[in-house]
Amino acid sequence: MIGSHTKIINFWQQVEQTIDRLLNSEAENQFDNESLLLEYSNSLRNIDSNLTFHFEREEGEGAVEMIFGCDGYPESITSVLSLVGAAPDIGGIRFVAFNHRYDPVPTCVNLGDEQIEIEAFWFGYRIEAGRYHLDIYMQDLPKALDMEPRIEAVMIYLDALIGEYDLMTRVSTLSWYELPVDPTDFGLQLLPELRDCFDQQRHQIEAIGITYH
Repeated sequence: MIGSHTKIINFWQQVEQTIDRLLNSEAENQFDNESLLLEYSNSLRNIDSNLTFHFEREEGEGAVEMIFGCDGYPESITSVLSLVGAAPDIGGIRFVAFNHRYDPVPTCVNLGDEQIEIEAFWFGYRIEAGRYHLDIYMQDLPKALDMEPRIEAVMIYLDALIGEYDLMTRVSTLSWYELPVDPTDFGLQLLPELRDCFDQQRHQIEAIGITYH
């Protein structure tokens, strides 16, 4: 079996040989070479099945960023860091570990035909023995969370608000609840307020993994 280090080297050699083809396929800030994107995805899964990537371009004619993550699985953090740590120097493109905070935070996410606004969601939290427990509240909470586009939208917002790395390493549990009729009566806050609230408490939070339930 080929070791992970060799697989990482092979992936970067693949990128160096093909990235120009991908960049030349750009149209309206999207890359249209689906077969090449699939090749990258397959190579990454061969390194670690949780590895993900996407591309972003800075405003105007800024550099392209290839951003790697691990889909919220903290056991794969090392894989992301090892991968990006071995990245070659390729002009016009930066290789980034994890989704960083967004400024400004998006107020709306488009998923398919749905526009999902950030202020549709509320949160509560508690800190127990250095562990941060985050609760997300929404109207008409479905029984099957994995089929609900609003769950995906919240995860995008959480990345934007506190960053993917902190989400994985400082949020101990992430739970979902039906929104009460009067959220303020329960001490809940609108989701856009999470960043300031989290940062004020961050010194109390130990770095740990994340469990979804």
